[in-house]
Amino acid sequence: MNRLNVRKTWKLYINGEFPRTESGRFYPVSSSKGELLANACRGSRKDLRNAIVAARKAQPGWASRTAFNRGQILYRIAEVLESRAGELEEELRRAGVGKSDARGEVEKSIDLWVYYAGWSDKFSQVLGSVNPVAGPYYNFTLPEPTGVVGVLAPETPSLLGLTARIAPALVGGNTVVAVVSESQPLPGITMGEIFATSDVPAGVVNLISGFRKELLSWLAAHMDVNAIDLSAVSGDELRDAEIAAAENVKRTIRGEAAQDGSLAAIADYLEMKTVWHPVGV
Repeated sequence: MNRLNVRKTWKLYINGEFPRTESGRFYPVSSSKGELLANACRGSRKDLRNAIVAARKAQPGWASRTAFNRGQILYRIAEVLESRAGELEEELRRAGVGKSDARGEVEKSIDLWVYYAGWSDKFSQVLGSVNPVAGPYYNFTLPEPTGVVGVLAPETPSLLGLTARIAPALVGGNTVVAVVSESQPLPGITMGEIFATSDVPAGVVNLISGFRKELLSWLAAHMDVNAIDLSAVSGDELRDAEIAAAENVKRTIRGEAAQDGSLAAIADYLEMKTVWHPVGV
């Protein structure tokens, strides 16, 4: 019996749910050969606002979880990603990535989640310190999450690039609003389904697809975003985003996309808090 395949409807991932964009807009996603792969949601300013509200609400709870528990959840993301590796490889191949490169990108993404899961209960000791002072005081420096982080994911590699920017932000206790690759959004959007089934609390990660030039200015200017990752932005776009971010002294991150993982990438999303305490009190 012949039947029609059930075509997947690609949606946003906001507050643990999968809404369509409020604007009703979409844009076609094509393969490297010009074949229509899907119609992706063209996220709007209001979608970003909804995602930022969700991220702000979720941030205190995520930051207050034990480091061990955050590590467990990041490791669970790796487990679910491993189980859906074949699907993600296929999406990358349809976007024009070679078979071996697609497999390598998925494997590196899985390994990166495991890597950052392992740092969850260690980075505080490595980055923090007890400082020598000339007086009857203890002086401690401890890392704290910056808060809500906006991320512009690299265009390519679309899956590994997204993982390399959001995993280090999450392990430090931040919540994330990420704009996925414009030209290859499908692997990034699929990650929303993985987050939804990996014990990630609603609002901790939010994923928006759409036109970068349309979304970047609003994300950079939003007053309730504490930091924005501009590693994948350059030229006039970078200049304009930094000017917009300066309005609320937003931290701007322009580090290398550490696709093999690094402690420095975690530190990019942290603030260092120093506490003085009298001896004997």
